[in-house]
Amino acid sequence: MMCCREVIDRWRALWYDKVHGFDDGELERALAELMHDECHCHLAYPLGECVGPQELLESIYRPLLAAVPDLERRDYIVVSGAAYESIGGPPSTAHWVGCAGFYTGVFETPWLDIPATGHIMTLRYAEFFRIEAGRIVEMRALWDIPEVMLGAGAWPMVPSLGCEMLVPGPATQDGIHPGLGIEPEGQVRRAAASLDLVNRMLEGLGRYAEGGVAAMELERYWHPRMMWYGPAGIGSGRRVSGFRQWHQRPFLAGMPDRRNDGHHVVFSEGDYVALCGWPALEATISGDGWLGIAPGGQQVRLRSLDFWRCEDALIRENWVLVDLLDVYRQLGVDVLARMRQMTGGLRSERSSL
Repeated sequence: MMCCREVIDRWRALWYDKVHGFDDGELERALAELMHDECHCHLAYPLGECVGPQELLESIYRPLLAAVPDLERRDYIVVSGAAYESIGGPPSTAHWVGCAGFYTGVFETPWLDIPATGHIMTLRYAEFFRIEAGRIVEMRALWDIPEVMLGAGAWPMVPSLGCEMLVPGPATQDGIHPGLGIEPEGQVRRAAASLDLVNRMLEGLGRYAEGGVAAMELERYWHPRMMWYGPAGIGSGRRVSGFRQWHQRPFLAGMPDRRNDGHHVVFSEGDYVALCGWPALEATISGDGWLGIAPGGQQVRLRSLDFWRCEDALIRENWVLVDLLDVYRQLGVDVLARMRQMTGGLRSERSSL
């Protein structure tokens, strides 16, 4: 029976090897071997949910492979650990592996009606896998579909306030860890310290309602040269000032009553902490509104997946994905329908590439 990291190493190799030409049948066999028949897969809107490797292959991967035939996966973070099911809560017996990186290849035919470009496509992801008895039994994944839309000139919503960029991996280039059971004792202590730091930072964020921005004390937890890598549609920022200017202030102004939803999986390894919130927050759109949506008292729940890298007892880098298309859906805005209206001519022109 394979251990947790052996399963994910096979998963990762599967997508790298795809570029070297193994056939569709091998892909199908590998997914069947790695995933439980009843594996529950939760994905970003509009991909939705599916059960088992065959449905995942047919409804999710084959359409993407048809659009990007030379699809390749580039992981830059792979961490694992025994999970906590709430921030600051007791540990559970579940073991999870979290991966961050991006899919890439040539965007040859439309995907989700996003016009093909004939150029390199990047599709950033955060994927979390729960593993039992040597097989994947649950998958939670956010793919940054707005990134593909932006790359195709097909984003129909407001411009990002932050910087849109190909988000890099860790500055230290040490994001792919060796796995459970083989860490030295010092790494275990570092993992506990990293988790404690992130927990204290998140608790600080929760003090906004009591004392505003100052009560969160961001400078106690974040490195002076921190990098915050947000999702496409929000963008990235550097330093606490950039984080506040391009993400936090608009976010808090539009949803001042945001609250922890409690549906979390969090674990750490070495200097890294991974958190899956499905959903993570619930809030009311008020104040200035958010993402160009006028405030109207709408209730929303946000799915988000995070990875943090800690350095010198401070958070140096934070990779964040939010299911923005699902947020818009909850607000009654069909982003893909708006895109189709905007790109009708582009679709017919680029489909022949």
